[in-house]
Amino acid sequence: MIPKKHGPISRATFLSSDKLIANGIRCLRLLTNVWFRGLFLILGGLILLFIIVPVAKMIFASSPAILIDSLRDSEITSSIILTLYAAFLATVIGFLLGVPLAYLLAKTQFPGKRLIEGIIDLPLVIPHSAAGIALLFVFGRHYFVGQAFDGIGVRFLDSLAGIVIAMLFVSVPFLIDSAKEGFQKVDPRLEKVARTLGATPWRTFARISFPLARRSITAGCILMWARGMSEFGAVIIIAYHPMIAPVLVYEKFETYGLDYARPIAVILILISLFVFVVLRLLLYRRER
Repeated sequence: MIPKKHGPISRATFLSSDKLIANGIRCLRLLTNVWFRGLFLILGGLILLFIIVPVAKMIFASSPAILIDSLRDSEITSSIILTLYAAFLATVIGFLLGVPLAYLLAKTQFPGKRLIEGIIDLPLVIPHSAAGIALLFVFGRHYFVGQAFDGIGVRFLDSLAGIVIAMLFVSVPFLIDSAKEGFQKVDPRLEKVARTLGATPWRTFARISFPLARRSITAGCILMWARGMSEFGAVIIIAYHPMIAPVLVYEKFETYGLDYARPIAVILILISLFVFVVLRLLLYRRER
């Protein structure tokens, strides 16, 4: 008998089996990728729902008529205006004092720099009620700084000034950190070229460094303003009166219950969302 030739058939068989293995590996990788993204999508969706659902439920559970009636209440409107104004003042002070510090931290090297960066972020981890008490030990009327300001007619206990310093203390790290990140992204060669062409440090900062970092600085201002506006713990220690909106929400809740506190909380949330979205859109347009 003449033996049959199996060479070509065996080679084709091996080639087809290699393709099957390769296709199987691709399918396995695709399946793994789908499972990976699906798991992360589920986990991310849960945290998004955790944030969105309480806010949305409170907003949609409130009657528009009740919100309008609440806006007619002079106590509520004055507390909201005071909150916005105090947060704005804190942001202005933080901008004037924090941006220069952010520039120094971004552009210079000196001993103790890491320590200073850690001190700047300290208000983020201190309990805010404890921060309010700490501020009282400096700006209280029985202490040196408080007495010095009292001599020029500025008092911090139960006053606008006390609200501003409480907001400033807890929120200024957001501005400094964001501004520092922006200054770090500025190409130092541009600043060196400006200096070699005769520009002073002030002119270089105003014409080169600050404009290139303005988006990060603006974002930091937005975060600082929003964080200051929502502050409660430090403010209630220093200045229970005049009442800002978060303190008024607490007062209404403790005195009258949830139904009386909810309209004020909803109005405050809507104002925060409106201003925050508008400012974010402005930043997005500048980036484009």
